[in-house]
Amino acid sequence: MAVKACLNGARTRTEHPAVPRTPGELAADAIAVRRAGAFAVHVHPRDSGGAQTLKAVACDAAVEAIRVAVPGLPVGLSTAEAIDPDPFARAAAVKTWRQPPDFISVNLSELGWPGIVRAALHAGIAVEAGLATPADAEELVRSPFTHQVVRALVEVDGGVEDARAIARLIPDGVPQLWHGYGERTWEVISAAGTAAIDVRVGFEDVLALPDGRTPASNAELVAAAVELIGRQA
Repeated sequence: MAVKACLNGARTRTEHPAVPRTPGELAADAIAVRRAGAFAVHVHPRDSGGAQTLKAVACDAAVEAIRVAVPGLPVGLSTAEAIDPDPFARAAAVKTWRQPPDFISVNLSELGWPGIVRAALHAGIAVEAGLATPADAEELVRSPFTHQVVRALVEVDGGVEDARAIARLIPDGVPQLWHGYGERTWEVISAAGTAAIDVRVGFEDVLALPDGRTPASNAELVAAAVELIGRQA
């Protein structure tokens, strides 16, 4: 079992003052979460105005800063349609990165996802398949990419039963990583720990610790997840 840290997502500083946005802030957080036990980081680079972007100048800067700060730590980027609603533009953006990440996440509920997966694989970038519903899992099984993805992300707004419903449809041999959102994050992480499945946590997913307190940092969330799954082992 291992913990991946999701450092920012679409979160704003009004939601939490420690949400990292700049390459330097992302790099500093990457150092901290690695020390707390994270095996990888997932980030949403921002432009000069703080908006999420897939443009090479911002993505390259974020990836490079993290790699310089924490050599060997796998870095992942999002390709969610919330960043750019045009799937062709998202696929094209992947090809422009001069500092390609180790992996990208691709949501199978979003239009045009196969083209983004193809662009990433052609560029030598691993792909995480984001599965939010059983229908997404069935989409993965029907696709030619089932055994080409580095892992299947079971990412649910609901609770443990929703995660299990998706997980049951994922073929054997495809690694899984579970995560939730908001107040149900910790029950999903706990259930994944019991099943010896990797998890994800960070400001993108949750702004509270298991006991309800507000975390000071992403590292505090990662440490809490490491402790929680450690108790399940």
